Amino acid sequence: MNRLSLTRSAIATLVLLSTLQGSPAHATPADRTESPDAAYLDVLDLHGSPANATDRSFNMFFDAGAWQGYSLPPVHDAGSGFVGPFAHSLAGGQWIGKRFAQLALSDAGTGQPMALTPTSAHSGPGYLLREFTAPGVTVRQTLYFTDAWHAVVKVDITATTDRTLSLAVEGTVMKPADARIAVTGGEVVQTFGSAPSRLATRLQAQGQAGSSAAMHGDDYRVTLDHPLSLKAGVATSVFVEQEWRVDARAEMPPALDDGIAWQHNRERWAGYLKTLSSSHLDGVDDAMARRVAFKAIITLLGNWRAARGDLHHDGVVPSYSNPDFNGFWAWDSWKHAVALAHFAPQLAEDQMRAMFDFQAADGMVPDCVYLDKAENNWRDTKPPLATWATREIYRQSGDRAFVAEMYDKLVRYHRWWFKARDHDHNGLAEFGSTDGTRIAAAWESGMDNAVRFDHARMVKNGDGAWSLDQESVDLNAYLYREKLDLAALAEVLGKGDDHAMWLREAEAMKGAIQQRMYDRAAGYFFDVRLGSDERVRVYGSEGWMPLWAGVASAEQAAAVSRVMLDPRKFATYMPLPTLARDDTHFSPVKGYWRGPVWLDQAYFGVEALRRYGYGNEANTVARQLVLHAQGLTGQSPMYENYDPLTGHGYQSPNFSWAAASYLLLLQPGDAAP
Repeated sequence: MNRLSLTRSAIATLVLLSTLQGSPAHATPADRTESPDAAYLDVLDLHGSPANATDRSFNMFFDAGAWQGYSLPPVHDAGSGFVGPFAHSLAGGQWIGKRFAQLALSDAGTGQPMALTPTSAHSGPGYLLREFTAPGVTVRQTLYFTDAWHAVVKVDITATTDRTLSLAVEGTVMKPADARIAVTGGEVVQTFGSAPSRLATRLQAQGQAGSSAAMHGDDYRVTLDHPLSLKAGVATSVFVEQEWRVDARAEMPPALDDGIAWQHNRERWAGYLKTLSSSHLDGVDDAMARRVAFKAIITLLGNWRAARGDLHHDGVVPSYSNPDFNGFWAWDSWKHAVALAHFAPQLAEDQMRAMFDFQAADGMVPDCVYLDKAENNWRDTKPPLATWATREIYRQSGDRAFVAEMYDKLVRYHRWWFKARDHDHNGLAEFGSTDGTRIAAAWESGMDNAVRFDHARMVKNGDGAWSLDQESVDLNAYLYREKLDLAALAEVLGKGDDHAMWLREAEAMKGAIQQRMYDRAAGYFFDVRLGSDERVRVYGSEGWMPLWAGVASAEQAAAVSRVMLDPRKFATYMPLPTLARDDTHFSPVKGYWRGPVWLDQAYFGVEALRRYGYGNEANTVARQLVLHAQGLTGQSPMYENYDPLTGHGYQSPNFSWAAASYLLLLQPGDAAP
């Protein structure tokens, strides 16, 4: 059983797929009101077929941490089976199969082939579903993951009268130049000269053993050695399995028990769905809120990847849709973990561990980590939100042991910022890099090309430690919030002296941020140049982080909220862009961090307003973020960022921290620090 599975009592919240009845092909969820799954069918359009091996132009289905994914065939494709697999770990991601689990049925007595007519195709909570009819026979194919290695297609065949059928499954591979395909008994095995990976395809039937496989060019066929004897009205199940090993030399996948694997899958997903009941946002229908929250959950789980290679714990990649995002990033991970804590707390904890597995002796955590640690980026880190994430995990799980495991690591990371990134030792830090480059320092902020860094220069702090020549307001707001969160974690662990120390440090830092970074005339917070009182007067999303952190005074918060709610600046159609609308550099489509709405910054903005008592305004902004994002309440994926003037999504679809932010927007607000 997967370690994220819940107790069997959770299954009461979800009826098994066996309760689903036939419906017209490509029926909408409204057509399936007889099933509790109906509210969550086809939340994303998962139909598609790759034009080439690296085609990521459509959505895919991943689950359970698997490194392989699948899709439903195009809507008008009448053939059975599924599209795939897409191997995310192979050469950064490529399709190694065009079709999987295509059925070939025939009458065992006459040898007459049976033509299957599709009647429905759906994606549901944790599965892809296709249904067919033939004279006197109905067929259901359900694709699901049993664990991080195995995808299974459960084929249920029901006849109206007793009869005997011959069955085979067919597939078509996509072969990289160095791929090899071998047939051993009833198993088809693909290997790859450039990687130690292995894909095995096999066929199993209830109550009988034995199959044989054969290749014909790029097509394979696996045939049951004995016909299926069907009893009238009784479903007979056949299982098609695909096992993907990232490194076949080191991995030993568990044996499958097809009889219980589907039930365990249902229990796990019932647990996920149970958490949706708390989804709510004033002014948004609760059913719609739950559906958007579910889309966020399947986006995060679709990007979940199990520990493989040099990755020692499971985590969530930013987006499988982007070939550059096949590792774990630091501040992405902290945001993912906070959202995951609401429905998959064990995965949330592992997401944190996956990054801290690589923590350096001096306390630094790398920017990003990969299957091959040689690719890890040590040129910079990312904004310090790890303690916030740990505290939020504890709030959801109550796991004191996890707090004890993380506390010293978090302290070392927090102290590292002031050792390596406080050039003038005044208690306020700067973003920087280990190699002295400005580009890596901008990456460290997470806001790569933000306008506020256009005229920044690098200053050296020591060996392998450089800073930008400006103290960034968001960084110091995060560090202030970290001190409060460390105080709370110290209290959980009974560390009274630490608790008092962190509160004293936070109070000292609070005064420095309020006095040095707030511009009374502008009513906003800005970065400040080292060695002077010159403020970098760029109105960006960083200016409301002191409110999110709770470091602003009530008077300062009132002024900042007016700026946030000004239509000339941040109160756009889709609100809270990363750069004010009236800035000459405002570029909402191609600007990246120069004007688009990034959901993490917008979420922090909503919480900033809420923290200082602007609840109605916060709800209005949150509602606009949900209702004005094009396609969000329909079948469109969640995008990396959005155009604040139109709500159109840009950059990477299926983006994890957008999903995390939307899930949190639909949950009760952040607790005050």
